[in-house]
Amino acid sequence: MNDRPNPDALLREARREARGRLKIFLGAAPGVGKTFEMLREGAERLRDGKDVVIGVVETHGRAETEALVAPFEVLPRKAVEHQSHRLEEMDLDAILARRPKLVLVDELAHTNAPGCRHPKRWQDVEELRDAGIHVYTTLNVQHVESLNDVVASVTRVRVRETVPDAIFDDAEIELVDLPPDELIDRLKEGKVYVPAEASRALAHFFSKANLSALREMALRRAALSVDRAMLDHLDALAVPGTFAAGERVLVAVSELPGGDGLVRAGKRLADALKAPWQVVFIETPRAERFRPEQRHRVAETLQLASSLGATVATVPAATVIDGLRTHVSGMRATQLVIGRSRRSWWFELRHGSVVESMLRASQGVAVHVLPAAEDRVRERRAPALPALGRWQEHGIGVLAVALTVILGRATLPLIGAGGTDLLFLLPVILIAFRSGFGPGVSTAMIAGLAYNFFFLPPLYTFTIGEPQSVLTFFVLTGIALFTANLTGRLRARATLGTRSAQENAAVAAFGQALARASDTSSTSRVVCEEIAQLLDVAVVLLARRDGALVRVTSCPEDAPPMGAVDHAAAEWAWSSGEAGGVGTGTLIAADWQFHPLRTSLGVLAVIGLAAPDGREPITADRALLLSTLLGQAALAHERLQLEQEVREVSVLRERDRLRAALLSSIGHDLRTPLTSVAAAVDALAHAHPGEPATAIARAEVARLRRFLDNLIDMVRIDAGAVALSLEPIDLTDAAAAAVHDLRDVLAGRELVLRVPPDLPLVRADPRLLHHILLNLLSNAAVHGGEGPIEIVGERRLEGVRLAVRDHGPGLPPGEEAAIFETFARGTGSDRAGGSGLGLAIAKGFAGAMDAPIRAADADGGGAIFAIDLKPV
Repeated sequence: MNDRPNPDALLREARREARGRLKIFLGAAPGVGKTFEMLREGAERLRDGKDVVIGVVETHGRAETEALVAPFEVLPRKAVEHQSHRLEEMDLDAILARRPKLVLVDELAHTNAPGCRHPKRWQDVEELRDAGIHVYTTLNVQHVESLNDVVASVTRVRVRETVPDAIFDDAEIELVDLPPDELIDRLKEGKVYVPAEASRALAHFFSKANLSALREMALRRAALSVDRAMLDHLDALAVPGTFAAGERVLVAVSELPGGDGLVRAGKRLADALKAPWQVVFIETPRAERFRPEQRHRVAETLQLASSLGATVATVPAATVIDGLRTHVSGMRATQLVIGRSRRSWWFELRHGSVVESMLRASQGVAVHVLPAAEDRVRERRAPALPALGRWQEHGIGVLAVALTVILGRATLPLIGAGGTDLLFLLPVILIAFRSGFGPGVSTAMIAGLAYNFFFLPPLYTFTIGEPQSVLTFFVLTGIALFTANLTGRLRARATLGTRSAQENAAVAAFGQALARASDTSSTSRVVCEEIAQLLDVAVVLLARRDGALVRVTSCPEDAPPMGAVDHAAAEWAWSSGEAGGVGTGTLIAADWQFHPLRTSLGVLAVIGLAAPDGREPITADRALLLSTLLGQAALAHERLQLEQEVREVSVLRERDRLRAALLSSIGHDLRTPLTSVAAAVDALAHAHPGEPATAIARAEVARLRRFLDNLIDMVRIDAGAVALSLEPIDLTDAAAAAVHDLRDVLAGRELVLRVPPDLPLVRADPRLLHHILLNLLSNAAVHGGEGPIEIVGERRLEGVRLAVRDHGPGLPPGEEAAIFETFARGTGSDRAGGSGLGLAIAKGFAGAMDAPIRAADADGGGAIFAIDLKPV
């Protein structure tokens, strides 16, 4: 391992020292004691004379927590008005003005109220740290962004407030742990939630299975953070050793058969240890002499490792042993998986045994040795000696020796016979450096013979007359052979290093070219041109347009056409996310090879490659370079896609703002004249009782008033100005009140009310629930045909469901969700007609109460609209 400190680690240390320190008290679930532990440690710092204040701490009414808060200076919170409510948030500016040494900030994942400088509390904490203020904070493991999907799959609860994993990079983690049984006991005792909420929590989130899984996640996440911090510190100080606080798995593969087995074994080991893992191929000068099948085998092995989630690396080195030792030390691997092949004694004598060397040298590393497979034993060996080179190179060697003879004869009077032998080392060095080991050896043999023939007595014969001349001949020949071998190795290493540097420079230039591209067209063109130039192939980029894959751009412009099999291979690459076409395992009859650009947004494009001479477009030794280029191209397309979505969201937001302003203006401007019209109609009705025209006028005025109310309510929903006042509600009373207010609309209709009086009370806003029922009943009365209208309440496992059902034709197929959109009106069904606002308002009000609402075709005909409410 290099004794020089790692520059990147030193830079991270410097940045960490320039900011305030962050300590996260990490717990598996609410109630384990994170806030209690944070306050306790803060009190210790306070007793040590440190300036410690509380930015925000949630005591949740617990007496023991409130007692811990008492000794601290508590900074006042900032009041924020939102939706007619007064909310209190941490006052970031007050903390910055106060500039304490340490501030305690509870609930790192908290979402701030609109109007605060940052939408998330963790962003407030980052600003405090930038100002040099140390921060203690608390966090539950379910709020970690990378674990969000895992937590949701375990608990069946999707956490909306998350914290990016980057927050953990330079934070100190203290795990606050509590066994599941003890946490459940605390919950039952009312030390976490009030009794009503505690019983509900025990039945769902706080089950023992959930808590055990969350506890394991918290333990592993804390261990991962500690391990990364330790490695950064060790790299910054250049401290050798593995320091196996956390497991790190390294799998070494070669060109021989059986590499796929090594990769799968490494994957199983990494999964069992829950450890990061890497697959490495050590590229030595021998790699230049690999046969095509060996190169292809290496590429397939690395591709398999990448698909299984490993980090893949190709490391150039003089020998496998040296490269592997260096990489094990640099990675600080604790587990090494390596295969033992059946090499000949002659091979191991020249190159050494990798397994034996690693077993002797790898202190603190567990070495897992897998025996050779049968197909590996039968592998035809590579030539024992390096390639001899082309005959032209040997001919140049003969010519160089001839020129040296002429030079030696010309300078013989000046330097004498004793200095002439050194001249014959020059052609050996030059030829070995230019053409490699094989031509260098032949030049060395010819140089020795030429020196004997032209300069050792008796001259012009291969006979050596003097004993000292025999020694001179063999020493010269030996030195020439050694020089040829050494120079050939240096040349191979230089070639390897040059190629590696060229590939790195090409990847860097490719990334810079992509960064300069500002739209999809230019990015696609850059991708095609750069890949075509670097890999010497024809390149085409395909993207989905109107349901079909179409050519976006290509390089060269007159790239070979694609046949039916090529199109099928491209479709396969798009749909499966795997490579297809020539040189792959799928649709190998194609002329093109297709690779998907996979991102977190899905497959965004497909890259096609074709060689002009009909060969496989990508050789094995270029497969890793292609993988790197495709990864950068995918990231570039993902960036453009996200930028486009941001622009579209901005346009939609502005359109919604203008629409809301227009609707608000229409609603308010028409309300005053409508009130006057309603008063006039009522006066006419009293003056002329029983007049049919006045009854019709009153009904139409009432309908117009409901329409204007819907307009204003929709504006309030879009503006987020719906104020909640949740309270216990009896659904029997709620349904009866809605029917009473719609008695004119429902006149003459059969109404079936099936809301059992023993249903539990639900927690809802009575005004919003009333509006929801009014809109659902109006929708059923107007669009539900002539059949009866049913109001049904029932107790379900997840809560209480209240449904309104009609007996009309039902909903159009596939419009169950779209029917709730603003101004949406069903076509070809009982939903046609109307303003298109009623159901959208019902969904908006239901969303404000966190009560899902859905529509479906009812069994036996008709449509059913149901809202799920939470019991008290």
